[in-house]
Order: sequence, then structure tokens, then C-alpha cells
Amino acid sequence: MSRLLPRTLRLDPSDSVVFEHAAAPGEWAVAGGFAFWDEDPASMTGKRRQAFRSGFLGLGSFGWSTLVEVAPVTEAEAEAALEALAGHILTAYGAPDAATARAAAAEEVAFAASLCAGHEPGTVLALARTIEDGAQREAFRTLHKRSAPRGDFGALPVFGIVEVTEDETPLDMSDLMPR
Repeated sequence: MSRLLPRTLRLDPSDSVVFEHAAAPGEWAVAGGFAFWDEDPASMTGKRRQAFRSGFLGLGSFGWSTLVEVAPVTEAEAEAALEALAGHILTAYGAPDAATARAAAAEEVAFAASLCAGHEPGTVLALARTIEDGAQREAFRTLHKRSAPRGDFGALPVFGIVEVTEDETPLDMSDLMPR
């Protein structure tokens, strides 16, 4: 069986709005909780808080992504991701030396790989990061592709264009407007 790692996924442009620096689609990723160890989450605001609450750290740009997908990775790609993270830990977080940075990066990449264990490639992962009893907690959800469409809409996507003929009365949705 091939090795699996999380890879950043962008379904819409929202990451570029909610994060100060969004990861590019297709970057290898880790959970990235270590990026917040020296900060008080209660004092975080705006885009930094959003990164804390739901961001995976992309290993190409060191930007944030709301979603990742489980993807096969070659040994060369995994090694390059590990080296990139080790370099980032050394320069951005002040690891005492390259060996310590590499060990920390290896631990992060191993944890990221463990998130993928037992999932098929293409499985989407999301995270919620909180502080509970003074400790950082991460909860992960998996989102699986439906095997068959549900409901009366057949194979339509979530949003679709539906033609309304003159015979049909449009729905009155005025009561759905905020007051």
C-alpha cells in the first residue's frame, strides 16, 4: 500500500479571505498546531484566530487551508515536505539546530500521515482546534463522497440552475429574509 499524506484542498476562494496567508491548492500539509504554542488563543482575533480554529499548515507556502484531502505521496515528495517543514521550524520558530528541527518535523509529518490511515485517497479532512483545560485540542472530521445522489434533485450539484416555466408559480421566500 502506498504512503498517504494530507494535501491542501480549495473548493472555493474562501481560504484567501479568511486566512492572512492561504495555502495553495495541492500542497502537502500538517495539522500545524505547533504554530500557536507561544500564543494565547483568547487574545487572537480575526484571521489569526481563524487559522488557529480550523487551519491546516501547507508545506509549500506555509499558508493555511481549511480542508485537506488524503492523497498518495511518493517517498521523494514526503522527504521534500519533511525537509521544507524542518527548515521552516528552524528559521521561523527558532529550533536550536537542524537535527532538532528535523525531529520535530518528522513527528508532525508522522502525525499527519496517521490522520490518513484507514482512509481512501480523496477523503476530505477538516479540523477544529480549541483550548480545553489549558491544553490545545484538535478534533478531526472526515467527509466522504456520496456514492449516490439523495433527494429529488437527482445528480444536480448543491446549487443548480432550474428553469421555471410560465405555468409554475415561483416560491414565496419573503419570510426567509432577516427582519
